Amino acid sequence: MTLAEFRDSLKLDQPKANLSVPLKALWYVGKGEWNNAHNEVDHLSDISSSRIHAYLHRKEGDIWNADYWYRKAKETRPNVSLEEEWEMLVTRFL
Repeated sequence: MTLAEFRDSLKLDQPKANLSVPLKALWYVGKGEWNNAHNEVDHLSDISSSRIHAYLHRKEGDIWNADYWYRKAKETRPNVSLEEEWEMLVTRFL
């Protein structure tokens, strides 16, 4: 699947069944469903889920919490727009 195909899947009512947890969370946030995206990763502590969790809290505007999750993911907050970060993450996890 490409980024364009993933973006096109946002027209669907539900994410495709074969998506990984990070991609499912990114799909929900791409649909504007922050709570559903957060529910996908909130109970997980692996590096990939932590990275998505960081992005979600950055998007929410909770920078302190976002930076906590970036540290858990062993990364720093990127100096890019939220849209660019979303695209980078989708591409990473595809």
